[in-house]
This record gives sequence, C-alpha cells and structure tokens, in this order.
Amino acid sequence: MEPTLPFEVNIPEVLAEVTAAFGRYEVALTTNQVEVLDELFLDSAHTVRYGATENLVGFDEIRSFRLGRSPRNLMRDLRRTVITTYGRDYAVANTEFTRDGDARIGRQSHAWLRLPQGWRIVAAHVSWMEMK
Repeated sequence: MEPTLPFEVNIPEVLAEVTAAFGRYEVALTTNQVEVLDELFLDSAHTVRYGATENLVGFDEIRSFRLGRSPRNLMRDLRRTVITTYGRDYAVANTEFTRDGDARIGRQSHAWLRLPQGWRIVAAHVSWMEMK
C-alpha cells in the first residue's frame, strides 16, 4: 500500500515551470552564461554544489568557481532526465550526460526551491561514472 502524501507529485503547471528552469540552466551551463547560472543558484551561505573535482559550500564559493572555470568543452548530451515536483515549491532534477571524446557517464542532481524571485537551485551534485 502506497503511503498518503501531504502534497501532490508532478502538478502539471509546476512541472512545466521547473522543466523550463532546468532547460534555462542547461543552456546557460553549456554556453558559459555565468550571470544566468548565478541567478539560478540561491544566493545563500546554505547553497551547496558538490562537483566532480570540487566541494563548494555557499553561493560565494559557487560563484568564484564559475568565474574561474574554463569555457571550453562545456557541450554535452543529456539522457534519462527525470524531474519530479513535490507540491508547488520543491523539486528535484536528475540527469545523465555524455561529452564527445569522454567514455564516462556524467550524473547531475539538483534540488530546486520556489522563491518569490522564481525557482532556484539550493543543492547540486555532479559526478562521473566509468562506462562498463
């Protein structure tokens, strides 16, 4: 028996909003639009981004990383993207990605929170997995 949830999962209009925000993030990431990436991450000391080679705690560390990052080789192909909303104000987005010339599979997770200024990422994680 499935538990009764205190919120609706994947309300269509909320799912559409988060999907659009996720798409905006992807374009900004692959075209190195640092100002858009900064906008989409919550400006808070509590925001976290654990990357493939770095652990960043707080918006300031995340922003510094983005400013110092090389804009080369950012294009990627997404697959198996799953976005799930919980109620009207919280969502998670998970995807796998590949890059030309790299045999590994990348994985990315986001936790999104709706705020008065729009949807913002409050936690992110990126990692690589060897292909088997």
